[in-house]
Amino acid sequence: MAITSELFTVRTPQQAWALLQQYFTPQLKTEVVTLGEALGRVLAADVVSPEDLPTFRRSTVDGYALNAGDTYGASPGLPALLSVIGEATMGQAVEISMGEGEAVLVHTGSALPADATAVVMVEHTQSVNAQLTSQAAIEVMRPVAVGENIFQVGEDVQRGEIILRAGQPIRPQDIGGLAALGIVVLTVAKRPKVGIISTGDEVVPPDQTPRIGQIRDVNSVALGAMVQQTGGLPVYYGIVPDVRVQLAAVAAAAKNECDMVVLSAGSSVSYRDMSVEIIHALGQPGVLVHGVSVKPGKPTIIALAEGVPVFGLPGNPVSAMTIFELFVAPTIRLMLGLRQATQAKLQARLTRNIASTTGREDYVQVTIEERDGDYWATPVAGKPNQIFTMLRAHGVVCVPLNANGLAAGEVVEVQVGK
Repeated sequence: MAITSELFTVRTPQQAWALLQQYFTPQLKTEVVTLGEALGRVLAADVVSPEDLPTFRRSTVDGYALNAGDTYGASPGLPALLSVIGEATMGQAVEISMGEGEAVLVHTGSALPADATAVVMVEHTQSVNAQLTSQAAIEVMRPVAVGENIFQVGEDVQRGEIILRAGQPIRPQDIGGLAALGIVVLTVAKRPKVGIISTGDEVVPPDQTPRIGQIRDVNSVALGAMVQQTGGLPVYYGIVPDVRVQLAAVAAAAKNECDMVVLSAGSSVSYRDMSVEIIHALGQPGVLVHGVSVKPGKPTIIALAEGVPVFGLPGNPVSAMTIFELFVAPTIRLMLGLRQATQAKLQARLTRNIASTTGREDYVQVTIEERDGDYWATPVAGKPNQIFTMLRAHGVVCVPLNANGLAAGEVVEVQVGK
């Protein structure tokens, strides 16, 4: 593929993504982590329960274990009288054997006598005056069915059952469930290393005071945070000046050391643009896309270098972050084996018109307000590439490729910020 100005052939986002997928087949890399390290990681293999849960029959309430048949017909006017022959001690097996007309005091979570068929809640009983009977006794005010208030063996999870699927991110409740089964190590997808390169003679580190004509490096830290949020590991290669040999050396190092490379700035069509040529030289098949029909972010580069995805993002932070969400984040999810994206969406009505041009997708930052149970979306004031439009926004509305804008009052889908 010749690298000339003719390479800037604008493709739709769908075409660009399909082209990358045509060439890129990620190989899942895995590692083993402890349960304490597992939160947010993506499972690389199905998790199968090694045992039944619960492993013993237990009570779901405070009350009395008994034979359900002893309570049939019981009512407040004609209660069933049962002798209390013992108590189930928490954390221990119950060795008591019950006969007809007998009950055992139990507590929520305690084991049950082997011959108990139900548990009656303590609220549906009353103690019998000790002077009226030779041993402790209760009156049961209502009948209970067989199995009532009993947590049976394997009722929650059965041995051999798949409890978590590969490609699923691990949540706090998953960790709790795994601990209940004694599963303390997991095989998860390795976090892909993403090399992040900022370019430009005018770019300085965030901790420096820029002179006239200089700007602080927003992209490295913002894109690094997005990499982490998506499940990758950012590797920072610093700020590289507009010197071909230096940029080529840093890009080659990042490509050799990382699973993916993200280079920001230098992707516009101009005689000073070196990034497309440098990216193309990193390895075969090279640059696949140079130019995507979106706003902001049109001069985007998508490449593959010997199995390593390489993205050339616009230097403007809003454009770079928009393109990251469109292409870089989905590629990281592919490399993790993640089954589906988890970005929240909601329906809202526009408070005012959004102008657009057919032939491109526009991504517009909006705020969300709830009025009388309905959501309303208001485009954030300011020029599209101002970084603080993203800080003020609650989400993003996409104006479709062939829509000539969106009208006030129209219901739109808002991708809500994470």
